[in-house]
Amino acid sequence: MKNESEKDPLAWEEVRTEHIVRDKWIDFRRSSYRLPDGNEVEPFYSYSRKDYVVIVASDTEGNYICVRQFRQGVREVTTEFPAGGIERKDGKEYGSREGFSAEDALEAAKRELLEETGYISDEWKPLLVIPSNATIADNYAHIFSAKNCRRSSGQSLDDTEFVEVVTHLPEEIEEMIKNGEFQQAMHVMAWLLEKI
Repeated sequence: MKNESEKDPLAWEEVRTEHIVRDKWIDFRRSSYRLPDGNEVEPFYSYSRKDYVVIVASDTEGNYICVRQFRQGVREVTTEFPAGGIERKDGKEYGSREGFSAEDALEAAKRELLEETGYISDEWKPLLVIPSNATIADNYAHIFSAKNCRRSSGQSLDDTEFVEVVTHLPEEIEEMIKNGEFQQAMHVMAWLLEKI
């Protein structure tokens, strides 16, 4: 058994890093690494963003609450589950997790569900915490299930959010996933976790 303090022989060593874009939203980096065989290789690109929540929410009739909104990456309006960022107490959008304080993930999930959809729930279950994209990003997705949701208010959206609330039967979500119409990978994974 390996001692906790031992370095994993497969670990890469970061030799240098250039911050290409470092603003309040993202830290996009170009790094050079020393590989386990001693060779130095570059460039490797990575970025930091804040952790976020995804909520697989169903109403009292068994319909799943989804949102439709424009996603600039694919330049399309997508259908997905409610989701949003976990607010950091230091006001930053990203950065080291060491010693920082953040909104509780469950509280963030409850807040995001209410803000985006106007729904609330008393039946929450954490499904998984997982790196968002371990190859190039250092943030984590916190996946939750919320059952028997009921509408309690209207939406409370940010200035840049234009979100339509829609509900779908489970078989409709399955069909959208099969047809490539449910386009957020973490949200598809959340759906599969919900069904386990």
